[in-house]
Amino acid sequence: MESSSPSPVRVAHGPGGALTYDVDLAPEALPSVCKRDLERAWYAAREAAIAEHWGVVRGFRFHRVDGSHTDLALADRDARCWAGAVDRTVGIASGYGMSLCLRLLALVDLLARARWALPLLRLEPDGAELHPALLRTAASVALTPDARFDETAFRVRLAQYGTGFHLDPPSPARRLTGARA
Repeated sequence: MESSSPSPVRVAHGPGGALTYDVDLAPEALPSVCKRDLERAWYAAREAAIAEHWGVVRGFRFHRVDGSHTDLALADRDARCWAGAVDRTVGIASGYGMSLCLRLLALVDLLARARWALPLLRLEPDGAELHPALLRTAASVALTPDARFDETAFRVRLAQYGTGFHLDPPSPARRLTGARA
């Protein structure tokens, strides 16, 4: 059944094939996606990278109800490749497709800096295999206003999926005086 409401995403073509997306939603207001769609996007992005399909520069403007906006530019070769793979497989000119694309990019960003996630992925010469709970979390946890994942919220949601993953207890407050108990 097709929706009769217009897409919240408008696309404009620019010089050199660049694309600009004007989005009527803030990143944090984009919908959750299906885990299987995120997994398919992950593999499509990996195949595009292996084939060196680097894609075009993409710019995004996300509008908020209060009139403010967030701008995002994908000029990095890898990010362009991943976004292009999602655009070719699902399309990112819809709220769902945009959410899928941003979640893929946010997951890659998180995995690049979160050492605690290493037990949930298996690195291979041609890419990485992700634990299903990692994909399920990335598909469902909200994005931040800057289109990333809040690491704490991500870890809390991940722990709810019963992967054996747990949060370390908070470290005791450090004394600023240097005194010892």
